[in-house]
Amino acid sequence: MARNKGKRRKADVAVKTAPAARPQPGADRVVVILAGIGMLITGYLTLVAWMGGGPLLCAEGSGCDLIQQSRWSRVLGLPVALWGFLVYALLALTAVKVSGRLKRWRRLWFVSLVGVAISVYLTAVGLIHLDALCAWCLASLATITAIFLWVTFRRPETAPGQPWGFWLANNFVVTAVILGTLHLYYSDLLSPRPDPRLVPLAQHLTEAGVRYYGAYWCPACQQQNRLFRGAYEHLPYVECSPDGRHGRPAPACVRAGISTFPTWVIDGRRYEEVLTPAELADYSGFDWAGARQN
Repeated sequence: MARNKGKRRKADVAVKTAPAARPQPGADRVVVILAGIGMLITGYLTLVAWMGGGPLLCAEGSGCDLIQQSRWSRVLGLPVALWGFLVYALLALTAVKVSGRLKRWRRLWFVSLVGVAISVYLTAVGLIHLDALCAWCLASLATITAIFLWVTFRRPETAPGQPWGFWLANNFVVTAVILGTLHLYYSDLLSPRPDPRLVPLAQHLTEAGVRYYGAYWCPACQQQNRLFRGAYEHLPYVECSPDGRHGRPAPACVRAGISTFPTWVIDGRRYEEVLTPAELADYSGFDWAGARQN
């Protein structure tokens, strides 16, 4: 009996002194809600892009319409909105499924940082190259920024779990690499070498009195310029918006009655569309096939 009582006392002491298991953190509801809003925005834009229509609040010729039609609206052939949807889905999944406050915080902080960086980059591109802003894009930027700020100010006491200098440098470098890769993709530096016939063709168009009217913010004009790559500088180009998208058109464009971009005038005939180099060679009398042999 004495031995049994001793064993019971030892067991009671063991139970009382055993460390209690740490409760697992619940889902970060704020991140889940904000990520859900982001998924609704980007999901809607993705469906609109696949269906070939225009989103609400984006009238034809508006800044939103220009951005949706531009080459910056797609990455690897897929709508940018789809990639955004995947980022928001990853954030929501992380906020719900990842256990451990520090582990979850680090993942949410990094993913939201990348999301903010890409959103800011694309917004800047729209302003610089298209002189345009998109309400839907700004809404997504505001959403991902809200997630980043919420995660930043709600960090656990132990976060980031390593010296701040090393943590910030490591994450900023990775983010910079991602942005640099995206910029290289859009800059065509990774594309195959241009056709050597493009420069002679562009020079021939200038000598033949051809005129190419366009605007720097016009997505179709940018598509036209990309067909010529570096030879674009030799084209007989006339900028019709020297004072910005909402400024006065160039007098030369007014006199020529230009209302659509791009517009080619070849031998007195107008072509209000994007023309391939082969088409331009045919319309202007340039020996495209013979130039290849030379």
